[in-house]
Amino acid sequence: MGLEIDRDRFEAVDYKKFSERLGDCLLTLETLLGRSGFGEGPPTIGAELEVALIDAAARPIPLAVEVLRETVDPRMTLEIDRFNLECNLRYGPLAGAPFAALRRELEDAHTELSRAAALHGARIAMVGILPTVQASDLDSTAMTDTARYRALAFALREARQAPFRLDIDGDDPLLMDCDSVTFEGAATSLQLHLRVAPKDFAPLFNAIQLATAPAIALAANSPIFIGHRLWDETRVALFKQAVDERDAVAKQSQRLPRVGFGTHWLREGAFELFRDAVEIFPPLLPILDKEDPLACLENGGVPSLQEIRLHQGTVWSWNRPVYDPADGGHLRIELRALPSGPTMTDMLANSAFLVGLAYGLVPEIETLIDRFDFADAHANFYRAAQEGLDAELVWPDGAAGVAAPGDRIRVAELVLKLIEVARRGLRAHGVNATDSDPLLEVISARARNGQSGAVWQRSMLELLEPGRPDDAALTQMVQRYVLLSTEGTPVHTWPVER
Repeated sequence: MGLEIDRDRFEAVDYKKFSERLGDCLLTLETLLGRSGFGEGPPTIGAELEVALIDAAARPIPLAVEVLRETVDPRMTLEIDRFNLECNLRYGPLAGAPFAALRRELEDAHTELSRAAALHGARIAMVGILPTVQASDLDSTAMTDTARYRALAFALREARQAPFRLDIDGDDPLLMDCDSVTFEGAATSLQLHLRVAPKDFAPLFNAIQLATAPAIALAANSPIFIGHRLWDETRVALFKQAVDERDAVAKQSQRLPRVGFGTHWLREGAFELFRDAVEIFPPLLPILDKEDPLACLENGGVPSLQEIRLHQGTVWSWNRPVYDPADGGHLRIELRALPSGPTMTDMLANSAFLVGLAYGLVPEIETLIDRFDFADAHANFYRAAQEGLDAELVWPDGAAGVAAPGDRIRVAELVLKLIEVARRGLRAHGVNATDSDPLLEVISARARNGQSGAVWQRSMLELLEPGRPDDAALTQMVQRYVLLSTEGTPVHTWPVER
């Protein structure tokens, strides 16, 4: 989130000064992006993995601070809830064997976290939403006690002036109010970062937006929340609603929520997204850096733009731009839609498919978006999150041999058509076949047999407790899940048995 937060209450003058500084940051960024050669360089890929800590009974255990103290690994950091941790995996070149490199990072981080957690009787669970979490695990005491999270929680509550409302459809619909942003912390993900040159940003971003729906349907791993069977990827609905600070007036004026998929295809490049975030969303954390960005730019430096980075950290688009002053300054696209788990192989396969498909669509993306309404891409994303592999999506006419856009196609069938597009995209950017082909084969096998993480969880619960699951069934299912996850075989091969 950029700047370190050292207080949790702010005055009107703080917001005024911060808004003025955001304006300076935008002017600076626009100039930077127009510089010849700025942000050029080979594509790189990195990731952030969020995990849950559980006890011997597969229940969340709020010991993240204690576990973090046991490790000196700089990749590990706290998350908003006390039973979650985040691993910031080192980035590397996209060309070559990027997924093998990410696997080494994942395995090393998991081993170190597991070692540290075991000292406190805890284990690691990689899952989009931990099925055994209960509402009582998410009260205000669940929040990690740092100024950063206190400030964020206070700002969201002050803006809304009412409890957050959760209203999620499913087999067991959920309707409830919650007073704390800790409910958002129940959602854990694998977030990918792709470095991209400014001139290539808009085509790749649009391609990622189009590719995200089939990818999230395929990767869905969050069907249960506080005992309710909801969306295949309930994380999407939960995150959006649990930090929706809009009051009745803001909703009536149709101001966008801070968590969203977007409203239109990108036409102007990355700057358009940064500008929209500043113009649409009021600041939540008005902390000023000492650096004057315009002066830094005038003196030939690379400004940190800490304020715009901090503000961008409070606008949680499912795909969003990142400015980083490192390496002379560059841009990244953060892909936030994929869930954590079930296994490292599954997460790497999901990543290879999404990244490869996006790059594979880039050569024809301008033609595709000219004849494909963004509203269809928007609807695809939420339909995919809700229905998973059973979702029927609209797809651009002719892309990967799919018929006219008025015809819906089932995700599993669509994915099988898109595998070759993903393969071409990865090859075009120098990814070795030996690195990516086995992962795409995992995707193909999952699409053919129809078992994602969400499908396996639902099937196991139906076996253990038909109807709405009780605590015993949820516990037994998670114990089995963690065992199979640790063994590492892809989720499409997991048996549904007691």
